[in-house]
Amino acid sequence: MSAARRGVTLGSALGVGEQLFASADERRFADAIERGLDEVEQGLVRELSFHDQVADVTARYLLQAGGKRIRPTLTLLTAQLGQGNNPDVITAAQAVEITHLGSLYHDDVMDEAQLRRGVPSAQSVWGNSVAILTGDLLFARASVLIARLGERALTIQSDTFERLVLGQLHETVGPAEGEDPVAHYLQVLSDKTGSLIAAAALVGAVFGEADEAYHEPVRAYGESIGVAFQLIDDVIDLSSEFEQTGKTAGTDLRAGVPTLPLLYLRERAGADAGAASLLARIERDVHGLDDPRDADAAADFADAVAELRDHEVTRATLAEARRWSAEAVAALQPLPDGPVKKALTRFAEAIVERTN
Repeated sequence: MSAARRGVTLGSALGVGEQLFASADERRFADAIERGLDEVEQGLVRELSFHDQVADVTARYLLQAGGKRIRPTLTLLTAQLGQGNNPDVITAAQAVEITHLGSLYHDDVMDEAQLRRGVPSAQSVWGNSVAILTGDLLFARASVLIARLGERALTIQSDTFERLVLGQLHETVGPAEGEDPVAHYLQVLSDKTGSLIAAAALVGAVFGEADEAYHEPVRAYGESIGVAFQLIDDVIDLSSEFEQTGKTAGTDLRAGVPTLPLLYLRERAGADAGAASLLARIERDVHGLDDPRDADAAADFADAVAELRDHEVTRATLAEARRWSAEAVAALQPLPDGPVKKALTRFAEAIVERTN
């Protein structure tokens, strides 16, 4: 399925309006990236062919389920700071997206997720072993692609992969005794999400042969954007608008996944009776959801989630997301004015306006 058939454009991938690219020069710039996305998409289908009846089905499962292709879009975007689209940039964009897809298979096993991108998760269709092995297969294919680009690409990929695994490990075991849970959580987000988005932006600049002075700014931008993106997900998780989010309010809380509003609530519970009461209700009602004898648990949990949604801790989470978004924009200061900087800036702003 090509990007054109999926309707992927620069604007849709980054969640920004097409009117952002109004002038003729900006439209040509956007068209170049969209042509690159089409080439990346065709390459993803080709690279996820293993000439194996089982692997070809499982490996393409989440690819065909959709996705915004944010990471390859950022790769193509930062490449425009140099030569623009070239074969190495396209290969790097494909490798980053395949790495992301592989991580989703593993994440869904770890989180016991039932849905991904609106379809049953791979592990709920084929079981944990097949999902894990499929993720491994995608990581292997991403490594094959990266190896074609040389030592610099291998270093970026291996450093990123190490952080992805450490982030998942630290999320699984939780903060150490005496460690600040909020700082621990933000580091997990930096490792699990920020590192790969940072790599996506960096490889575009590197293999697009942009000025080396732009490499660290776009890497730092990607890291901050990744954290902001996940913090907004924490807010969206509490949304009552199922039609927009596609998720039942409090899905992460039900699954026991830590989110910043809950961590902030725990932080305040020691000195705030209202916060302590709400925290106790959430924890009680989550357990009640698993008890078929507790007929009122679902309604009680929904009420508690609604109260958390309106609580100061959720507004504080939104403020923290905006802070990370602002840090991302600040990192772009060394970049030249033009459509790349404009698109990256607007994307950072759009992140904190997301509703799904």
